[in-house]
Amino acid sequence: MRVLIADDEKSFSTVLAALVHSCGHEVVSVVHSGLDAIRSYRLHKPDVVLMDFAMARLNGLTACRNILSDDPDGCVLFLSGLSERTELTPESSGALAVLQKPITRTRLEEVLNDAAVRRQSGKSSGTSCVPVDSGL
Repeated sequence: MRVLIADDEKSFSTVLAALVHSCGHEVVSVVHSGLDAIRSYRLHKPDVVLMDFAMARLNGLTACRNILSDDPDGCVLFLSGLSERTELTPESSGALAVLQKPITRTRLEEVLNDAAVRRQSGKSSGTSCVPVDSGL
């Protein structure tokens, strides 16, 4: 899987990129704002976007909606440390899943591998590419 990471916490995004690599997937870009996520998505066309919900300047929700308006088959997964989850549901955000920070390597690997299997089987169009965390 080709993965775009968008998170304004540079130290977290560096660790996340290393985790994605350790799971056997490719990080095509690491950006630190919603606007850069939109630009990088258009440039790299990744299979999955791991995006922080609460970024400064242009938040993940707005970036997600912009990405999905350009590419309705896009796969955006929110990462969030927020306890308020009202706007984070897939139905309201457009994201296909919400993963609570901190995310474990095991959970990340499970989510990325599931997304890869679903993309290969052609099931990602119009459906969730990964399951939503049950705790959200």
